[in-house]
Amino acid sequence: MSNEAEFRGAKLALFIGGQLAVIMRDDKPDLPWAGYLDLPGGGREGLERPEDCALRETREELGLDLPEEALIWKRAFRARTGEPVWFFAAELDAHRAQDIRFGPEGQYWTLMAPQDYLAHPRAIPHFAERVRLYLLEVEARD
Repeated sequence: MSNEAEFRGAKLALFIGGQLAVIMRDDKPDLPWAGYLDLPGGGREGLERPEDCALRETREELGLDLPEEALIWKRAFRARTGEPVWFFAAELDAHRAQDIRFGPEGQYWTLMAPQDYLAHPRAIPHFAERVRLYLLEVEARD
């Protein structure tokens, strides 16, 4: 599933100083995964590429303007609807946390130890599994 022409959206596992940037979703009854810990990302706009989608959403949600080169890992998955979605990872130095400017979506943002996110009862399960996959691949390389 590597065709990037058609996809629904993109998410980013953003590690800042080894901690995972997470966003507590709004707690609205019509919102999927309301009140859960989410990752930056969202739906595709226009004809943007997966990388552009992930970077735009990160800029909108956390105020971080990242270059495409910051995306060091990517995988395609299928959403529950069967549509392709993309998942990326990026690792930034700890000092970049001071650059975060939280956007209008969500209740708050925080940095969490990756293992704490994976074990958290409010982590969105399929995103936690994708973070776990990334961490396993990093561990296998080291």
